Amino acid sequence: MKSKTHGAASTTVEHPFMAFKIGPLPLPLYLVLAAIVIAASVYGKLPADMIGGIAVMMVMGMLLGDIGMRVPVLKEIGGPAILSIFIPSVMVFYNLINPASMKAITAFMKGSNFLYFYISCLVTGSILGMQRVVLIQGFLRMFVPLFVGTLACIAAGVAVGTLTGIGAYRSFFYVVIPIISGGVGEGILPLSLAYAEITGLTNDKIIPQLIPAAMLGNVFAIMVAGYLRRLGEKRPELSGNGMLVKTGDDDLLRAAKTVEKPVEFPLMGAGLLLAMSFFIFGQVANLFIPIPAPIIMIFSAALIKAFGIMPAKMEQGAYHLYRFITSSLTWPLLVGIGVLYTPWKDVVAAITPAYIATCFATVAAMIASGFYIAKYLKMYPIESAIITGCHSGLGGTGDVAILSASNRMELMPFAQISTRIGGACMVVIAAVAMRLLG
Repeated sequence: MKSKTHGAASTTVEHPFMAFKIGPLPLPLYLVLAAIVIAASVYGKLPADMIGGIAVMMVMGMLLGDIGMRVPVLKEIGGPAILSIFIPSVMVFYNLINPASMKAITAFMKGSNFLYFYISCLVTGSILGMQRVVLIQGFLRMFVPLFVGTLACIAAGVAVGTLTGIGAYRSFFYVVIPIISGGVGEGILPLSLAYAEITGLTNDKIIPQLIPAAMLGNVFAIMVAGYLRRLGEKRPELSGNGMLVKTGDDDLLRAAKTVEKPVEFPLMGAGLLLAMSFFIFGQVANLFIPIPAPIIMIFSAALIKAFGIMPAKMEQGAYHLYRFITSSLTWPLLVGIGVLYTPWKDVVAAITPAYIATCFATVAAMIASGFYIAKYLKMYPIESAIITGCHSGLGGTGDVAILSASNRMELMPFAQISTRIGGACMVVIAAVAMRLLG
């Protein structure tokens, strides 16, 4: 009997080759699926739509994210996010991604607006799944470290730029401001239009001078976010584990947060409709309110949560959808960001010692100020630093990368406010300042 039992048990032991995984997939299965996708792209059978786009991005994202989590040193500084963005960017630069795959990724990311789909699900789910007291106090307090961080990064960036020979004027307008302008679409483009009008240069001459700083600043923010994640693990008293403010009932809130309710798939469907509806509401309201549609989406969801209007079951569905999206589609999304929104030649062009030092000083001063001012506002230093650091993110794409590197996706609503409102303010300030200075 013992030998039979032992034999039966031995048949259930997983083969070592199957035990090794790429993401959630056993290695043999991953290799088979990757081969299918690659063959389809080579023979022109990869659909240039959502199906093909998801397939290519997931195959690349699972592998790069997994490598980033395994490589020593790199895993400590946000390796999965860094590899998922910059390896595809390098591949595009050297034409290592074939046209069929490029077409599929482009169709899915741009044609289907996947980035905003992702952000909508994250914002809606994280807000509706948040404790009301944390939400209200977080929104009220986050503007102080954001303001202090902005002043600190301007002072540090201009000082280092001046000392390294870039000059105060150019450091401020062409290095610091692009980093904290809120991304390419919401920051760099309107900033370039303002600069072009003031300087008399054409728009296409201004943009290449602004993008490298924004990209390099975002890289440093990702790296520091990865370091902060590790610091939070070593010094748990500094971390709220995704909770921004200290409410006095933190243990109770964490206990409530960790109580996992069973997933109900129809409720996740309702959560999907909620996320899309909040995004569409922002678009409609933008016709009458001069505020960016994503900000309207965030504030409308926050108000619904603050007043307790949404039924608890619907909040649960939105929260579970958010958990699914973050756990399954973050690395694939970053692959799309690397392919389409991170031109490698612009990153390489920025790599001079003076430029690097100025960008790093800008980001480091911002994040450090957010970290140290937190104790005066009853905020967790790690989370406060991360949210402040999102001011240097490349819009929604940068927020995703920074929060994924820090493993704190639940901070997305605060990150979006930091990036978008902070960035919009800096674009206006920079345009006015440049005009006054002639």
